Amino acid sequence: MNLLIPLNNFKIYLNDKAGLTDEELAKLPYIPKSKLYTKGTLVLSKGEICKDIFFVESGLLRQYTIDSIGKDHIIHFAPESWIVSDRSGAYFDQMSEYFIEAIEDTEVVIMDETFINTASEISRTFRENNHRALHNHVRHLQKRINQLLGATAEERYLEFLKLYPNVALRVPQWMIASYLGITPESLSRVRNGLAKRS
Repeated sequence: MNLLIPLNNFKIYLNDKAGLTDEELAKLPYIPKSKLYTKGTLVLSKGEICKDIFFVESGLLRQYTIDSIGKDHIIHFAPESWIVSDRSGAYFDQMSEYFIEAIEDTEVVIMDETFINTASEISRTFRENNHRALHNHVRHLQKRINQLLGATAEERYLEFLKLYPNVALRVPQWMIASYLGITPESLSRVRNGLAKRS
């Protein structure tokens, strides 16, 4: 089957990052559908069992949790060409502890379990790259935990800018502070300190 993939970033992801050749793509029974989420819409709510993996074609998502006093804690952001999911549901059939929300109007490609399994059967490279992506995700989380436990607010902010170079100007300051685990006032002091030294 010759499948048309109109989504440019997703096509690049399948070819370059996931390692599917055009010949292997032609063997897929279907290409995942995309869905548009308007700004402020939830892609996933806490308590749902999420079996899907979300690829951001355009826009920006955030994955976060809310504590007992109603405070947001952002786990990570997902700009264009990033993937976000809830591994608890996808692999362990557990309810999500997180919310995923569109910060901007966002087009998301929804890869379900059938697509991932079929692509893995068709392509050894896809299977290996998917496995590597899981390990990279764990590596990133370990680094993030280490930063939250031991790095200064300034070090965390600089790491944020390195990881998300195009996100800082797209989100309000309180979201960056939430991601860093500091108050917006602390973030302002960090930014002012960096500005004075530059």
